[in-house]
Amino acid sequence: MKPVTLKGKLYLIPTTLGEMNPHDVLPQTVKRAIDFIDDYIVENEKTARKFIKSIHPEKVQNSLRISSLNKRTEVSEYNAMIAPCLNGLNIGLMSEAGCPGVADPGAVIVKIAHENGIQVIPLVGPSSILLAMMGSGMNGQSFAFNGYLPIDKGDKKTALKNFENLSSSKNQSQIFIETPYRNNKLLEDLLQILQPNTHLCIATDITLPTEFIKTFRVADWKKIKVDLHNRPTIFIIHKIM
Repeated sequence: MKPVTLKGKLYLIPTTLGEMNPHDVLPQTVKRAIDFIDDYIVENEKTARKFIKSIHPEKVQNSLRISSLNKRTEVSEYNAMIAPCLNGLNIGLMSEAGCPGVADPGAVIVKIAHENGIQVIPLVGPSSILLAMMGSGMNGQSFAFNGYLPIDKGDKKTALKNFENLSSSKNQSQIFIETPYRNNKLLEDLLQILQPNTHLCIATDITLPTEFIKTFRVADWKKIKVDLHNRPTIFIIHKIM
């Protein structure tokens, strides 16, 4: 009788939100996981190797087997990436920043793991979305993450108005993000489109020395100068009835 191969586990390994000492925001469980995992699925191999070295300098880089998961990855490659787990090996899934599977392409790998009966183990680490929500003073009982806004100016205006109305009617804070080099333009749009009394939280460079988290009414933001160019930023709005 052929012996049954026990399946490995999929570890969701959080990373830092920028250039900083990983030990300031990540627990020892992350280092311990990296110690015994040699197979990884990551967005960018170069930055993943740099992160692994920063948190575990003793890890032998030549022992790592790394698959890249990004917008250029073909769907046909997904099953090959998860194959080590089916053969009894553990896999580490890492995002470019923060928690894998949240606003991150790694969610598709987690889905495949569940479909194949592979145990998924999320490790504790920083989530810019939750940290921004925590620091915003807005409704932590009811909020929604909406990803990126439309690029088209008309569609963007419609989306913002819809989110603003939704925040008021449902008492639900609305969260979204933008490509960092477009942040300043988005802030201009927010200040032009939203109602003066709508609350806006801007949370940028979260956990970094340059961290900036402020919540004001739109009318008050118009009096404040802040440069968000190329700085990872979370935007939250809430129109109070």
